Amino acid sequence: MENNKELKTVKLVNKASTEVSIVNFGAAIGSIKLYDKNQKMVNVIVSPRIQDLPSPLNKTHNQCFGASIGRYAGRISEGKFELEGKEFSLYQENGVHLHGGEHGFQYKYWEIVEEKHEENPTVKLRYFSKHNEEGYPGNLEVFVTYTLNEENDLIIEYEAKTDKKTVINLTNHAYFNLNGEGSVSDHFLKINADKILEINDKQLPTGNLNNLQGHAKDFASNRLIGNRNLDDTFVLNSDGDELAAQLFAPLTGIKLDMSTNQPAVVVYAPEALPDDLNYQTRISEFPSICFEGQNFPDAPNFRNFPNSVLEPGNTYYNRMSFKFSVKK
Repeated sequence: MENNKELKTVKLVNKASTEVSIVNFGAAIGSIKLYDKNQKMVNVIVSPRIQDLPSPLNKTHNQCFGASIGRYAGRISEGKFELEGKEFSLYQENGVHLHGGEHGFQYKYWEIVEEKHEENPTVKLRYFSKHNEEGYPGNLEVFVTYTLNEENDLIIEYEAKTDKKTVINLTNHAYFNLNGEGSVSDHFLKINADKILEINDKQLPTGNLNNLQGHAKDFASNRLIGNRNLDDTFVLNSDGDELAAQLFAPLTGIKLDMSTNQPAVVVYAPEALPDDLNYQTRISEFPSICFEGQNFPDAPNFRNFPNSVLEPGNTYYNRMSFKFSVKK
């Protein structure tokens, strides 16, 4: 049953005084504050004020600030898929089902089920998605655990179980700016990927994987982001223990190393964010970048994509880590 609709925030603080705010609405990251090379506290998350996250205006823009996305992150073509010969219809707009539908997990109040505030502080949240919610089969129980360890690594773990065969693809949609304000155009980006998904004019995969060598979006070595609009699925070379993506801001000296056990990372760096929201920090053009560890978009409709089906008796598991360090 959905938790009472009362906005709650849990703060995780480690011995380095890094502070992470987790919000029960959307099981979202509300802020991440840490010291930069000048010993200035910087909030590296771009988001509206926490009290504004449940607002109708925020939902209208559907930017999913810091939120947990489900049941299926990314796009599903024509809002439908088949399981065991049966077609399931989902909410769609212009032939695209996006981020779990009209009322995805990012717009639900999750239940806070566990908090630990000693060494390596942790918070665990739960959401129960009923059979046929947004058109998906199966009663799905989902947990997300956020752990801030003493090495400044924010670890996000999603687990889910179902009572009927279903499809699933969870992720977190945090927007990062390691300067704490302005633009990410001066950030350096590295992505451990040799291939990128080819997409059509609706941002849907065609089923082809393009080589990144010589590609305009090849970030195999550290490159300045510049004024480059990104909304792409990078097929990772890593197996979950290696670096998936790295972000570095010379201005603050803050570096972010991201890893995941998922086959891909969707990198999203919009040219702009809505200008009618009250943000926690000042933003400009190219204000942020997202790293969404997940399966491929539209995987339920492509046999050559990684399996997205969850069977009863099995557990879905998605692990992402965001490790912060400072170069002085």
